[in-house]
Amino acid sequence: MLNWAGLAGILVFYLLILAVGLWAAWRRKKSLESSADSDEVMLAGRNIGVFVGILTMTATWVGGGYINGSAEETFKAGLIWTQAPFGYSLSLMLGGIFFAKKMREEGYTTMLDPLQNRLGRVMGGILFLPALMGELFWSAAILGALGTTINVILQLDQVVSFGDNLSIIVSAAIAVFYTLFGGLLSVAYTDVIQLICIFIGLWFSIPFAMTHDAFTTLDISENDWIGSIESHWAGVWFDYAMLLICGGIPWQVYFQRVLSSKSPRRAQLLSFAAAGGCIFLAIPAVLIGAIAHGTKWELTEYGKTPAGTDTRFVLPLVMQYMTPSWVAFIGLGAVSAAVMSSADSSVLSASTMFARNIYKNVLRPQASDGETIIVMRLAIIATAVIATVIAIVVKSIYGLFFLCSDLVFVILFPQLVTVVHMPRLTNTYGSFLAMLVGLTLRLAGGEALIGLPPGIEYWWYDPTDGQLFPFRTFSMVCSFATLIGSSLLIEKAFTSGLLPAHLDFARCFGGEEDAATGLNYRPNQAEKNGLDNLGHEMTETTGF
Repeated sequence: MLNWAGLAGILVFYLLILAVGLWAAWRRKKSLESSADSDEVMLAGRNIGVFVGILTMTATWVGGGYINGSAEETFKAGLIWTQAPFGYSLSLMLGGIFFAKKMREEGYTTMLDPLQNRLGRVMGGILFLPALMGELFWSAAILGALGTTINVILQLDQVVSFGDNLSIIVSAAIAVFYTLFGGLLSVAYTDVIQLICIFIGLWFSIPFAMTHDAFTTLDISENDWIGSIESHWAGVWFDYAMLLICGGIPWQVYFQRVLSSKSPRRAQLLSFAAAGGCIFLAIPAVLIGAIAHGTKWELTEYGKTPAGTDTRFVLPLVMQYMTPSWVAFIGLGAVSAAVMSSADSSVLSASTMFARNIYKNVLRPQASDGETIIVMRLAIIATAVIATVIAIVVKSIYGLFFLCSDLVFVILFPQLVTVVHMPRLTNTYGSFLAMLVGLTLRLAGGEALIGLPPGIEYWWYDPTDGQLFPFRTFSMVCSFATLIGSSLLIEKAFTSGLLPAHLDFARCFGGEEDAATGLNYRPNQAEKNGLDNLGHEMTETTGF
């Protein structure tokens, strides 16, 4: 039987998000003499204000995967294993200190611009692939959260056998609709509504859930929702922490906000404010997970304790079965609309990188702004379709939450650090070798979520528990070392004459960029200053 109050809540809040998104699109178009302005669509004219900027930067991570996933993991393993709120908050802090100001000062359009400037358009295009995978998995986590929430509200599984999947498909179609027309400005304004909805919906539901007859207590002596880390799991915990903190930086969805800021200093301040916002908005989700952990579910209408893949439903289940129907109207409707507006951010980010860094920079350099925008809109549709398939196939929201950062952490993080802060220590050859090393070591560790068995049993491997060594961090460090070491060795080999100049097919050590291949780079001013100014650059970047 359908929950009509929940359905009404979804419709009201969905229409609110859609109306705000389309209004922002209309406002953007009205303010321009021509709508064919790629900088306006991709970066909102680099004119995002402080209030909207803080909220849209916070919404970089606060979405469906973040809220539903935090509640899920607190319920399953405890707060100590719910690392995403703390990890991504720290990533925003580090991004603000070391990257936001410098990237905005250079006037880049996407995160891949400095990579293509230094390593060449082709190598930068290759590095688009891990960035794309990250955005796809992130979008899938958001859509999965939407699907499960709607399925719980409407109880579609009682009507059709594929109700969960149907929810994901319908949600994906709604989530990307206004993004096709409004670009980043629509995304930013719907982010404001998103965070307001989350704040109201989650906090409003908690008192009612805590007074439900099936709930026991939050006293950790009787309801251990804090959790613990056994000694043999310490390496895994550290690995996930590093993945979230460092792997949370090289994301276009973050840098799109940074690069849309009015000034470099404001880009830093928005990052710091958003870090606090991420922690604050995780509190109600964690509390809901703790409430679910301390609930005797057999006393609820649900009738059983969530287990297995059902843990994905923890947050909507608490709202559905532990609050009055009118509270469910506010809570479930608000959260559904809120997570829907997060999907547009990730889809837009992936599409922006493709349109600018692949289509315009590599495939068709002569493309006009209007043509680039058309390609971006087609990419939005394609990205949404692929993310929907992933959301249907992979069933753990929190698992997707971690998986989406793996390749970004191992491959992109070392590359971005070097091209931004140590450009003279890297070149195209070292970049390609580092990518191969990082990818090989990471895939060799296996991944249970996608059925990939381990090819290498790293130290402390256990047949039951799997990889206990922090192999993701190990893979990243090896990739970093390979990037710098091989770049320096290859440069020395060419500049000393050990290798003849005609073998320098990437034109890293002489000559202009090849117009056909896009190999080599055009150094920016920071690179021309040389390595001697690195310490000064780092001081300016931190702002201290």
